[in-house]
Amino acid sequence: MTPLASFALLGAGVGLLVLGADWLVQGASRLAISLGVTPLVVGLTVVAFGTSAPELAVSVGSAFAGQADLALGNVVGSNIFNVLVILGLAAAITPLAVAQQLVRLDVPLLVGASGLVWLLALDGQIGRGEGSLLATGIVAYTLFSVRQSRSESAAVRAEYAQEFGATTPRPARDAGLVVAGLVLLVLGSRLLVMGAVALAQSFGLSELLIGLTIVAAGTSLPEVATSVIAALRGERDIAVGNVVGSNLFNLLCVLGLTAIVSPGGVPVAAAASNFDLPVMTAAAVACLPIFFTGHAVSRGEGLLLLAWYAAYLLWLALSATGHAARGWVSIAVLGFALPLTLAGLGISLWRARSQPRVG
Repeated sequence: MTPLASFALLGAGVGLLVLGADWLVQGASRLAISLGVTPLVVGLTVVAFGTSAPELAVSVGSAFAGQADLALGNVVGSNIFNVLVILGLAAAITPLAVAQQLVRLDVPLLVGASGLVWLLALDGQIGRGEGSLLATGIVAYTLFSVRQSRSESAAVRAEYAQEFGATTPRPARDAGLVVAGLVLLVLGSRLLVMGAVALAQSFGLSELLIGLTIVAAGTSLPEVATSVIAALRGERDIAVGNVVGSNLFNLLCVLGLTAIVSPGGVPVAAAASNFDLPVMTAAAVACLPIFFTGHAVSRGEGLLLLAWYAAYLLWLALSATGHAARGWVSIAVLGFALPLTLAGLGISLWRARSQPRVG
């Protein structure tokens, strides 16, 4: 298959995934509201999880097709992309002041889940038993989100109601949207996996690298649309909650189910254990100073997150070409991320003492 044909398959797959995720989210959200579920719970669960449906479709499809590296790269790359690019871009558009208590509680959970996945991957494989553990976590997290949503402020509930509770549910049409969305997700995931594998073979790149970059960015497009539009509308909690909820879903549900359905579990390449998973965990830790105090994520901090992603892509490019500078870049990225995160936490704590908290 020619590179042009590979890119065509990728483009068609991404298009079907984005459209399928949009229909799935619309139908499922309206069905949930018609069943009496509050817009806040819909936003925290159905929408956040629905925007991660492309990652689930691609990763599980990759596992069945025997491309486990692509499945792992998709999850890890999507989580890195979500925090550094989507959250960074949303903050660069408008400063994000998070008033939602649940989001601030979710961030430590995200850090813990990221660290757990990294720990499970150190032996070179995430097996079926470990996948079951992760999948159980998403059930507990969903129940936790629904229970904690009862304590949200009236302002936060009104924000979610304006976004997700404005349309009148039509059960037959909404059920049709859910079914059609699922069909498009399945078709789109197959096309994207085929295109990604063919592209990797055409250019001599690893499936892990393709998964970390092109596939991860493509499957994260629903999160991009949701968070950026929410930021433009001033719906700050939705913009942030979508990223955090989607990342938890990727780690616990997508990776967990992928490990369960894959015959030999999900093998983890040494490169992923030594660099990509630490970067993913560092990106989650970087959220702590942002949400720990409830202060705004400034445009400068958003641009800094985008710069981190640029540095990460630079390392991937150097690694793929075998450039001698990749070792130095690796040291610089890992050595830069942790000290800067700690410094950011200290600055945020200092701000918390000197300024009133939001919400």
